[in-house]
Amino acid sequence: MNKPRVAILHYRAPPTIGGVESTIGTHARLFADHGYSVKVIAGRGEVFDPRVEFTCIPEIDSREPNVEAIQKELNAGVVPPAFNALNDTLTHKLESALQETDVLIAHNAVTLHKNLALTAALYRLSEKNRVQLIAWCHDFAWDDPVYADDLHAGLPWDLLRAPWANVQYVVVSEARREELARLLKIDSSQIAVVPPGIDACEFLGVTPTTAQWIDQFALLDAAPLLLLPARVTRRKNIELAIDITAGLQTAGLHPKLVVMGPLGPHNPKNRAYLEELKQRAASTERADTVLFLQEYGAVNDTVRRDLYAIADALLFPSAREGFGIPILEAGLARLPIFCADIPPVRESAHELAHYFALDEPPAQIANRMIEFFRSDSRYQLKQRVIRTYSWNPIFQEQIEPLVNPP
Repeated sequence: MNKPRVAILHYRAPPTIGGVESTIGTHARLFADHGYSVKVIAGRGEVFDPRVEFTCIPEIDSREPNVEAIQKELNAGVVPPAFNALNDTLTHKLESALQETDVLIAHNAVTLHKNLALTAALYRLSEKNRVQLIAWCHDFAWDDPVYADDLHAGLPWDLLRAPWANVQYVVVSEARREELARLLKIDSSQIAVVPPGIDACEFLGVTPTTAQWIDQFALLDAAPLLLLPARVTRRKNIELAIDITAGLQTAGLHPKLVVMGPLGPHNPKNRAYLEELKQRAASTERADTVLFLQEYGAVNDTVRRDLYAIADALLFPSAREGFGIPILEAGLARLPIFCADIPPVRESAHELAHYFALDEPPAQIANRMIEFFRSDSRYQLKQRVIRTYSWNPIFQEQIEPLVNPP
């Protein structure tokens, strides 16, 4: 089945800075990522992705001089003759721009009064029902006391508070759904809720290498993601970290242990130790639970900082240390620390780390870690954000079904 051709409309588009503009840019890229033909239609902006066509219709921009002049009179309660002319112009230009479009996603123009000629033009297009219109409503003029003096009974203002036929309404939160249902006097079940999302890699500013590894190894799907920044040498006691990770897995969690360091350079037996560790990791239910990252490329200082930023905890089971710099790094990164109770670590972390004895059963250590993660609001919120507000699942589970209705 051919995918519908999608257009996204707003007063302005990227690279204009703004919350809605940012959402439009992300939506357009997601459609392109998933093989859709997508264009953005706006009164101001430019091509921001070579896969996304951009159509500029200056009269869509709420700050275009003629639009502002007309809107000023409308705000005073007067419908000037120029309003109808602008409405006709916008209707004609939109019909032309949408000739090869199946779905039009219009942001804010159906419920906000910043360009009422555009609202009226969209209403005319919706009556013809040639394209599927999705009204993505971030703000509601009639429900905002700030705009009370700009709104008046009758047309075109009433278009902002009357339900349109042949239109799918979308809002960004449950609270907004109740507000819009009350405003339009419709059942809230007729309104879809699609929240904004977040791209963790973009927000954290990780390097392309880190972003590639996050995707390749599904690091953000780990719950928890444990970081072990140590060279592969026997005194680092990495086998205990593997057994603790297995204990978390047995208890029903979905952990991943990232061993950051390379082979210790001075002892040829370290290669044999690495093979031992791999066999130990392979004996767990999922061999990909333990990742020896240096096998996939060098971990430079920037990538190391990225890993501290995305990890949920430092797991540091070293049996012997002269000092233990990762404890300091984890402190700066605000990572909870689970570590062996050895004097050098006590010296730097004092009582601010979670300690375990080197001979303590791994399952027992895992259970104490589980208790921590279940009660730590920062960890729980991070997992909720990753599960609920990552852009790809939002697109696949909530946006894509809107443009492919049953």
